[in-house]
Amino acid sequence: MHMPLNDTLGLNLLSANIHQAEHNRESFDAWELLCLNVMSSPGAGKTSLLEKSLSMLSPELSMAVLEGDMTTQLDAQRLEAIGVPVVPITTGRSCHLDASMVNGGLKLLCERLKPTELDILWVENVGNLVCPAEFEVGEHRKVALLSVTEGDDKPLKYPIMFRQADVVLITKVDLLPHLPVNVNAFRQNILNINPHATVIEVSALSGEGLEEWHQWLRQALSSHSAKVSALAPA
Repeated sequence: MHMPLNDTLGLNLLSANIHQAEHNRESFDAWELLCLNVMSSPGAGKTSLLEKSLSMLSPELSMAVLEGDMTTQLDAQRLEAIGVPVVPITTGRSCHLDASMVNGGLKLLCERLKPTELDILWVENVGNLVCPAEFEVGEHRKVALLSVTEGDDKPLKYPIMFRQADVVLITKVDLLPHLPVNVNAFRQNILNINPHATVIEVSALSGEGLEEWHQWLRQALSSHSAKVSALAPA
């Protein structure tokens, strides 16, 4: 059976991306750093959350950011102002980062620092609930954000994003008193799609839930470090 040309091309692209993603992950493991792929729709609060988390965790963790954006470096400038190394990746017409783009960002990052000195590498993906979930970049954990202003049906409409997430952050919960929504419906729809996901309600504005989120990060880093150490040659 012959597949349509577009389907064949798509499979080849995904296969090439998976190969590059595995190469990226091998580098991350060799450097003993944890890579997180942060994904959401536009406006869910990825950059605001990173501003808070980078500021609060910098005293205890060494971190850097690869910042994906279609046309500007505005978010990269916001994060760079915190004092954390940031490499902007402008994707042009592409609505997601892929493993090759991240590899290019890594090369630029390595010109500025030794990656072995990092604990965590954040990859802030382009705002989109579809394509970022289909293109791995070599990450160890997927972090999905869903704001309370988007509606509780998003996990049902975009299941791939939420099915693959290790942790889902329900953001902007400080707005709940002003919205006709039930946060329990958000949580239930996420867990219906992905029963294994950790779900945390957070607000970058009020600080609600941030300590629980940071505790999840510390646990993920600890588990990853133990796994990498166990695989290291004796």
